[in-house]
Amino acid sequence: MTEEDEARTEEVESEGTPEPVEPEDPLVLAERERDELRDTLQRVQADFENFRKRVMRDQAAHAERAHETLVEQLLTVLDSFELAVLNIPEGELDDTASKLRRGVELVFAELVGVVEKAGLERIEARGKPFNPEEHEAVLRDEGEAGGDGPLVTEVLRTGYRFKGRVLRPAMVRVGSAAG
Repeated sequence: MTEEDEARTEEVESEGTPEPVEPEDPLVLAERERDELRDTLQRVQADFENFRKRVMRDQAAHAERAHETLVEQLLTVLDSFELAVLNIPEGELDDTASKLRRGVELVFAELVGVVEKAGLERIEARGKPFNPEEHEAVLRDEGEAGGDGPLVTEVLRTGYRFKGRVLRPAMVRVGSAAG
């Protein structure tokens, strides 16, 4: 055999036979497994915490929508009480009519207090510049346009915000600043 043949043979033999692998230390294997389990546990804990926060947000949003729906349904009751108070005459009333008016006013005030505590607030409109986000103009007084645009001259139906968001715009009559 020539030197080249011997070199090729050694090359083939060295490529063909794998280097002996030393068995890993059981301590190293246990540490690696511990680290993998710790990583898995941390990921599961983070996923669970994110899930818990998402469920809490969803529950809060659902409760908020339920409150808003209830308050929105009570708006017609508020309107009815407001009309009742406005239509009971204030002048000379006999004792029964006076007590009736006072009773309606007290119930109306208590109902308003409860819904305000829940986050409902009236939209003050009379004398304010018309704002299409808060007012619904259903009547317009003819006249010269004001310098700052139309003003609300009369509130036909009270508008409300619930926790800062317009729940129902105020139904208004608009006119000029001079009118």
